[in-house]
Parts: sequence; C-alpha cells; structure tokens
Amino acid sequence: MVVFDLSRFSVLTTDLSGVPGDFGVLKMSELLNGVLIRRIRYSDTSLIVSWFTDRYGKIRTIAKGALRQTSAFSGKLDLFYHCDLLLSFSRKTDLHTLREVSIRATFERIRKDYLKTSVASYFVELIEDVTEPDHAVPEIYYLLLRALGYLDTKMPGARGVLFFESELCKCLGLHAHDLHSAADRLVEAFGRLPKSRAQLMSRF
Repeated sequence: MVVFDLSRFSVLTTDLSGVPGDFGVLKMSELLNGVLIRRIRYSDTSLIVSWFTDRYGKIRTIAKGALRQTSAFSGKLDLFYHCDLLLSFSRKTDLHTLREVSIRATFERIRKDYLKTSVASYFVELIEDVTEPDHAVPEIYYLLLRALGYLDTKMPGARGVLFFESELCKCLGLHAHDLHSAADRLVEAFGRLPKSRAQLMSRF
C-alpha cells in the first residue's frame, strides 16, 4: 500500500541542497508509476536513476543519498522494479528529483536468471531507442509491464522476443505482416535494432 502524504503535492519543493549544477526552480511534486530501466552512480552517495513511467515516458531522476546505508531508498532501486514514485520536476533540466519510492513489484526471478535478464534488458534497450524523453506512451509502458510479468514466471524463447517486437510495432503505429517482419519494420522506422539482439537470438 502506498503511504505517500498527498498533501505535499500542492507545495513547491524548495530544498535544492546537494543538487548538481544549476538545477533550477522545481515545480510541484507529483506521484506516478514507473519501471526502473537504468541506474548509474552519480557520486559516492547518490544515483542517477532512469524510469519508464506511465505519465511521462522515459525520465531521469537523481536519488540523493541513495547509496547511504541509512537511506530511505535502500533496497528499493534495483533494475526492473515497478514502483510508485514521488518526484519533484525541474523546469530547467531533464534531471528531476526523486523524493520517495514505494515498490509495487520486484520481478525478482528475472534477475536470478541470466537469459531472463538478457531478454528484459533487450526489451528496455529497444524501448529506449524508439521513445523520446518526457513523452508519455502508456501503451508501451503497459507492454513493458506485461513483458516483465511474463519473464518473471516463464522462461523466454525466440517467439517471445518476436511477439514483443510485434506488439511494440502496434504501439508505434507500424504495420507488421507477421512476427518475423516486426524487426524489419522497426529497422525501417528507426534505422537499427539494439546490437544485443543478434547475440540474444543466437541463444535460442
């Protein structure tokens, strides 16, 4: 159950301490859902965390102090986690401030299997390649959740990858005659597929 204090959504965030560079004026905090798709170390204590969200698509956030043992983010920021997020959005940069996280699903069985992790990573990489930052694509967001739910309970195969590509084409308004032609349509529209695809498909 999410326990965020909704009363804070009407209050402008003014705490800019420790934010890198000219982080600028922040607008109101907002609650949304997202899947963690990338995380990199920003400093000894902080992370840059990328999400694919329901309301804003692909966004980047800074999780200040996330690497401290006593951090409220401890254990909540792992790859493919599906979370409720409380963010403060920057008006000047594409790096927003992560305030709170509540886990909805961890999809933990994906990270315990190398092939599942490889497939999920390919799905995420493909979505990153075909979407723009801060642009909502709810159909793709829910497709990603469906795919992660499937991988969490079943072993993937080549057909599953082809099916995901076909469904992604539908979300993007691209017409693919069959599962095998979806990859070609994506290449025609976006110029390439992630390099990891060839190696991934060779494992099936």
